[in-house]
Amino acid sequence: MKSISIKATKREIVGKKEAKRLRVEGLVPGVLYGGDEPVHFYAPEKEFKSLIYTPNVYLVDLDIDGTVTQSIIQATQFHPVREQLLHVDFLRTSADKTVKVEIPVKVEGFAKGIRNGGKLKLNLRTLKVKAMVKHLPDAIVINVDDLDIGQSYKVASLERENLEFLNAKAVPVVTIMITRAAKAAQGKG
Repeated sequence: MKSISIKATKREIVGKKEAKRLRVEGLVPGVLYGGDEPVHFYAPEKEFKSLIYTPNVYLVDLDIDGTVTQSIIQATQFHPVREQLLHVDFLRTSADKTVKVEIPVKVEGFAKGIRNGGKLKLNLRTLKVKAMVKHLPDAIVINVDDLDIGQSYKVASLERENLEFLNAKAVPVVTIMITRAAKAAQGKG
């Protein structure tokens, strides 16, 4: 899994007024959970751009005043109108604990159903998985070469070593739908 570094500064004062003051200065308050005590910090908003505005999932080397901790994003909060990041929660990771994260789905191949006039529909762009950090992939790759019109791959049919899928098993991840043109062609034939 890819990693990214973020430099942050520990917050001594916490609370709404302090968080508001930080945001006015272009800084984002955050919390690192998973240790003995939560660590409150802040970092410039631009530090989070390449981490949040991407479909990729990253391990984060969070450098708070020189102490580097490997973590993942737990939650983000945005302003309801402006696209401004208001708060970030991180979860400390370790080699012996499992984590739950959303991993992007990547489709590869050229389905039989598409050659026969169907259309590929990606129902889930991400899948929630539970795994040890060292086993987390960059993406869940699904090869659709064998899918025909009306067929799909469901969460239950996906099996990856060292990964537990947490989405409902009956949910289709990718489906080959019949198009109106293909339906009309079937009706005439």
